[in-house]
Amino acid sequence: QVQLVESGGGLVLAGGSLRLSCAASGRTFSWYNMGWFRQAPGKEREFVAGITTNGGRTLYTDSVKGRFTISRDNAKNTVYLQLNSLNSEDTAVYYCAAFWNAAGRQFSGNAAEYNYWGQGTQVTVSS
Repeated sequence: QVQLVESGGGLVLAGGSLRLSCAASGRTFSWYNMGWFRQAPGKEREFVAGITTNGGRTLYTDSVKGRFTISRDNAKNTVYLQLNSLNSEDTAVYYCAAFWNAAGRQFSGNAAEYNYWGQGTQVTVSS
């Protein structure tokens, strides 16, 4: 069982930055590949970024490449998402999620395949 709690969201001007954190409880955090998703009003939840169990590999959706950075600290049971050069299209609720796949797959853009979710943190970008 893993419980996830996001923090760090807020209101920021276009071009600004935020750092989201996702703190996990439980001793098995390092077993899980982690992902960040976001959901804007009236839109489906979309994959933003993923990171493997040891942080060795990352994956980003095209719209955030070069602007967002996912990282993790297994000693602190925390995964981060650094958001830079924010624009209004980044406004959404951001969720972290834990993914474990028996076949060893490290990434998934399908929210239904994630085992655990946080409650979300709101990011609002004002222009």
